[in-house]
Amino acid sequence: MIREERVRVLKSGSPAPGRYVLYWMQASQRAVYNHALEFAVERANDLNLPLVVFFGITPRYPGANRRHYLFMLEGLREVGEALGDRGAQFVVRKVSPEKGALRLAGDASLLVVDRGYLRKQREWRAWIARRSPCPVVQVESDVVVPVEAASSKEEYAAATFRPKISRLLPAFLAPLSPRDLRKKSPNLDLEGVDLSDPVRLTREIRAAPAPDPLLIPPGGTSEALVRLRSFIHEKLDRYHLLSNHPELDYTSGLSPYLHFGQVSPLQVALEIRKAGGPGAEAFLEQLIVRRELSVNFVFYNPAYDSLDALPTWARRTLEDHAADRREYLYSLEELEEARTHDRFWNAAQMEMLITGRMHNYMRMYWGKKILEWTPNAKEALRIMHYLNDKYELDGRDPNGYAGILWCLGKHDRPFSERKVTGKVRWMSAEGLRRKFDMEAYVKRISRYHEQWKSGK
Repeated sequence: MIREERVRVLKSGSPAPGRYVLYWMQASQRAVYNHALEFAVERANDLNLPLVVFFGITPRYPGANRRHYLFMLEGLREVGEALGDRGAQFVVRKVSPEKGALRLAGDASLLVVDRGYLRKQREWRAWIARRSPCPVVQVESDVVVPVEAASSKEEYAAATFRPKISRLLPAFLAPLSPRDLRKKSPNLDLEGVDLSDPVRLTREIRAAPAPDPLLIPPGGTSEALVRLRSFIHEKLDRYHLLSNHPELDYTSGLSPYLHFGQVSPLQVALEIRKAGGPGAEAFLEQLIVRRELSVNFVFYNPAYDSLDALPTWARRTLEDHAADRREYLYSLEELEEARTHDRFWNAAQMEMLITGRMHNYMRMYWGKKILEWTPNAKEALRIMHYLNDKYELDGRDPNGYAGILWCLGKHDRPFSERKVTGKVRWMSAEGLRRKFDMEAYVKRISRYHEQWKSGK
């Protein structure tokens, strides 16, 4: 059974006469450890109907470009194969997702949707709930603890959120077993796009272009689980000691897979917890407390992508220092092309451009310096959003919005006042040198850059 805290009725009513139960898959792009999928299977069995799973591809999703679409489509190809093995039909169409789901809902007895927390995701679900001819049920599957169960309000920081969510973990850290689908649906004759060649399909979609990343893994649940188990075997035992070291890269690399819903945070948490140790504790702090604090933020704060979401002290101090003279000022083009005086910052920007990711500690430094090198906080925020969403595989994500605003004071406290940054926490190149082997980091990214240039 799916816990009731994960389930919310968006449109009530008795099941309509229909040919199938429809699951509109959008945020949870996987066929395992997916509460929305298992709920849909359960309801299809109750109604003795086959299950259709729909996914809509829109080429104009804000901020997305070819690198994001290719990663996503590789994952969806695997989803289609797995759903076929379970007896469900997977229908992928090039259409705005909410409109595509509504068309299929005309022949559905029940519509199940997964949950997203950002503005566009919530607008889609509200839109279809108003128009669907059949009942609509939303099932939450991309957090360990459902957002409203974890807290009824926006939390100030991890310190206030941690005890609330920690109390609930024993109830929600429970395995999710797949259910057998009684009535198979291979012959419903519903047309969709061919997922066998994601590269070709990415070209057909005509998504916005972006420089091709060099060193990214393929998308998909299988790849995510390979990386998870490799991380547990090779890095987890020292994660608490070395995860902040950019030159060593003791991170899991799971962030893009979590962003696209290709792996369940619950499944990750269970496997990490089983491994145990101080490394596991440190990782679960990031996966559950910090990640779900970001979800809490974007869910309860409609201004999550603006300066209005900052605490009062941060807004005031940035306003007080808006006119301070900047030692360096860089244009968007100079920043995008990593043409600053700071070798460490340039390496971080190139890591993102080439690999589609940036080490977590360097992400903080990267954002802090953009604040220092642009005319004001509003412009800094605009540039951070643009670069993060364009190049990071996990761009356009609650973690990204919370992390960017953390660079401006969100979920943090005031520090000693200084020019430009005011009381917002400051980071320096000297601080990086003292803590880490930054020359090793720069050399590693330089090697990536040479490979990238030779392959362009």
